[in-house]
Amino acid sequence: MHDLDIPIFKKTYDLYKSFHTYRSSIPKQDRYTVWQKCEELLLEVLEGILLASQIGKAEKVPILEKTSLKLNFLRVFVRLAKDVKAIDGKRYVSIEVSLDEIGRMLGGWIRSSKER
Repeated sequence: MHDLDIPIFKKTYDLYKSFHTYRSSIPKQDRYTVWQKCEELLLEVLEGILLASQIGKAEKVPILEKTSLKLNFLRVFVRLAKDVKAIDGKRYVSIEVSLDEIGRMLGGWIRSSKER
């Protein structure tokens, strides 16, 4: 499947793998609330990226914009996870760096899709 070669897909896929490894260290009280929400949003972002890579130009922009919105929600929930001390500062920074990069890639994809 050629979609797995898309850099934004790989970056998001790898971020989910990190999220998955962090899960066991998340306090139980947060694991099934804020952390689960973070994981769900990240999976929705991954799904949006896959969907956008499969469809025609005309339908692509709305899917990418919705995916960008989900990414912004994810940023808020990750910050909340840090603020309630579900994740430490080091992991938070690592996740934020990845989210920023994914956001830039997504923004570029949206811009280039609108230009066509």
